[in-house]
Amino acid sequence: MIVIDAGSPTPPYEQLRAQLARQIQDRSLAVGTRLPTIRRLAADLSLAVNTVGRAYRELEEAGLIETRGRAGSFVSAAGEPALEQARRAARDYAALIASVGIDPTQAIRIVEAALSATGPPGTAR
Repeated sequence: MIVIDAGSPTPPYEQLRAQLARQIQDRSLAVGTRLPTIRRLAADLSLAVNTVGRAYRELEEAGLIETRGRAGSFVSAAGEPALEQARRAARDYAALIASVGIDPTQAIRIVEAALSATGPPGTAR
């Protein structure tokens, strides 16, 4: 939960940025979590849209969130190299699947089969 103290000498955007950063760093907000839209969060917190926008921009510059155009803003895997690498590979795989016309359900079965063949981390088959 985000709480903005109107009486604080700390600007609202900084209060918001710090609270979201803390939730991301302590994993209260998991990698891949979709954040509320800037307009929605501004309305929920009774803040100006530009205030929330500034907090989001600073979080993005710090690599804690990423904005995916109209899809929204998400908690980034940056800083967690294995998760970031997996996310990039998944995005590349999804693009390949779309380009060759394979059904998404079949694509997921392909991944599940590959994961089953590979086994748990640290074990080679």
